Amino acid sequence: MPETRPNPHPQRHAMARKIADAPGFIAALDQSGGSTPKALAAYGIGKEEFAGDEEMFALMHRMRARIMTAPAFTGDRIIGAILFERTMDGEIEGEPSAAWLWQRRNIVPFLKVDKGLEAGRDGVRLMKPIPGLDALLQRALGKGIFGTKMRSVVEAANAGGIADIVEQQFSIGRQIAGHGLMPILEPEVLIDCPDKHQAEAMLRAEIVSHLNGLPGERKVMLKLTLPSEPGFYRMLIDHPRVTRVVALSGGYTRDEACEKLAQNPGMIASFSRGLTEGLSVGQSDADFNATLSRAIDRIYAASAQ
Repeated sequence: MPETRPNPHPQRHAMARKIADAPGFIAALDQSGGSTPKALAAYGIGKEEFAGDEEMFALMHRMRARIMTAPAFTGDRIIGAILFERTMDGEIEGEPSAAWLWQRRNIVPFLKVDKGLEAGRDGVRLMKPIPGLDALLQRALGKGIFGTKMRSVVEAANAGGIADIVEQQFSIGRQIAGHGLMPILEPEVLIDCPDKHQAEAMLRAEIVSHLNGLPGERKVMLKLTLPSEPGFYRMLIDHPRVTRVVALSGGYTRDEACEKLAQNPGMIASFSRGLTEGLSVGQSDADFNATLSRAIDRIYAASAQ
């Protein structure tokens, strides 16, 4: 594994300070090929309205651009945004997406790097291999991306499977950090997991063990399901190797997710469906912007306990 290389982006230190210390939350705008049809359907665009992936992703980029250019989508309340690779490669108002986010809105850009999930085994779904990851990370670095995110899934309280999922997350996280990028590790515990609290206890123990083994001053971020027991991830929030712990909405409604988040001081939101709930392609710009503004205010308040 190469040693950590300096990120050439001149604003990296300012981005790092914002992510570590600023109030607010991270917007997850990283729906991939598997989740994009659902996201478009919720937005009011059915499968019959596009033919093939290119048209689908073009519509999704248009939706994301509409969100990002809305007046309320600024660094005052949103400290970061997670982008899909095609969004990173696209443009907002004629400028590269990541640069536009930071320079125009003071929002730190992240990139989703995983390629989906393997079939389930031992109560978990590991990430599929990520071919060409080093090249992708170098490209992201050149575009001004600050960090990355990658998701895997815990379906049951299986100690062996959870150990495997955490090992995979930290192993790829080391590769990402070697390029000078901040990894967000996301081992999601499904909200309908039958033994969710037990799975969370196993997950927390494995994460702490790996955090304690990180070399030098290396740090990571964690994106976790809102826990069954309020405050359960406090030791992770306070761990010296953790820059920030963010929460996924995980299928909860926005109100449910915000209520649970408010019970976990120190965690901030990184919502996808929870952010876009109520938005529709048919809304006027005024209605769209007002709906998004209310959502941002609600999620910001829940993140600021």
